[in-house]
Amino acid sequence: MASAIKKNDLVKILSGKDRGKTGRALKILPRENRIVVEGVNIRKRHRRPRKQGEKGQVVQIPVPIHVSSAMLICPSCSKAQRTKNSVDAEGNKFRACRKCSAKIP
Repeated sequence: MASAIKKNDLVKILSGKDRGKTGRALKILPRENRIVVEGVNIRKRHRRPRKQGEKGQVVQIPVPIHVSSAMLICPSCSKAQRTKNSVDAEGNKFRACRKCSAKIP
């Protein structure tokens, strides 16, 4: 299943503990149908020291969420909308907003 969300897209979270938050898509995992969004689904990871004299630390990292839990935000109308695939006069494919029909880069 191909996702309408690509890397660096602004997305809104639709469900889960982070519902309503927005953030950039950092990583897309198409085989697992998951995406990593900055500031969403944060987990604490305990890191052990790797070098002599270095201290161990607790690092907060975003972990993947299911792609159906996020929706793309249209850059022109600033609303979370579904997208459609369109073709311009030269035959180039692009994503477009369903509401305002603006081209999404």
